[in-house]
Amino acid sequence: MQKNKFMEQQKKNFKIVSNTKTRVILPNILTLVGVCIGLSSIKFALDTKYELAIIAIVFAAVMDGLDGRIARLIKGTSKVGKELDSLTDVISFGVAPAFIMYFWSLKSLGKLGWLLCLIYVVCVALRLARFNVNSGDDPSWRDNFFEGVPSPAGGILVLMPLMYSLSGFELFKINYQVIVPIFFVIISFLLISKVPTYSLKKIIVPRSMTIFLLFAIVLFFGVLLIYPFKLMIVTGIFYLCFVPVSLVHYLKLDKQNITANNQEDNHEDIL
Repeated sequence: MQKNKFMEQQKKNFKIVSNTKTRVILPNILTLVGVCIGLSSIKFALDTKYELAIIAIVFAAVMDGLDGRIARLIKGTSKVGKELDSLTDVISFGVAPAFIMYFWSLKSLGKLGWLLCLIYVVCVALRLARFNVNSGDDPSWRDNFFEGVPSPAGGILVLMPLMYSLSGFELFKINYQVIVPIFFVIISFLLISKVPTYSLKKIIVPRSMTIFLLFAIVLFFGVLLIYPFKLMIVTGIFYLCFVPVSLVHYLKLDKQNITANNQEDNHEDIL
């Protein structure tokens, strides 16, 4: 009898994970998969399989979007997960794109090309560090904006010259030795800048629009399968065009918020 109780107690003690731990582990597994995908993109670049390298970065971006949302959905967020996510972002959207572009184009520029890679990776790291120390005390309307371009978007945008070369577009001839360094400088600046960009984290889709959203998603991925690089180029251009739009929108909301606070203060003074 005592032996059976002892065995039952041992089973409880050696239980692999509790329900809480399972909720924490699942998002972290997705994050680690993202690390593997990011590192694999470097291997593809070393083998000059640049199409696969780009696809790997895009998949890593998808995984990055899923792990956080799943963590919040199943209440599995954790400090370890937050730090792990940042480390993954540095690898998948900092180191990996820099290596891909170095092997494809920047290597021909010698030390300057390597310097541009280092600057870009440092900017990704700084952008993530700033995001992690964000206090979260800002008004709720600010949650609809990122401060600067997020690292997944930066990792994809910096690959746009390579995507263009693979897309089959023949709109105009590009001098990649000039365009690639310019792209690196612009994207690096946008990463560490305080230019507000849409985050889309708190967008609420009305139930009546759900069917249209699903159709748009299916259509997007359908076109992505047929014309992957063409669609990514067009999407990247649209994203860059929306940066000034988001800036204007942010300034407008900020002005409205300041005006509302001033009116509230004046009302309190009168009372």
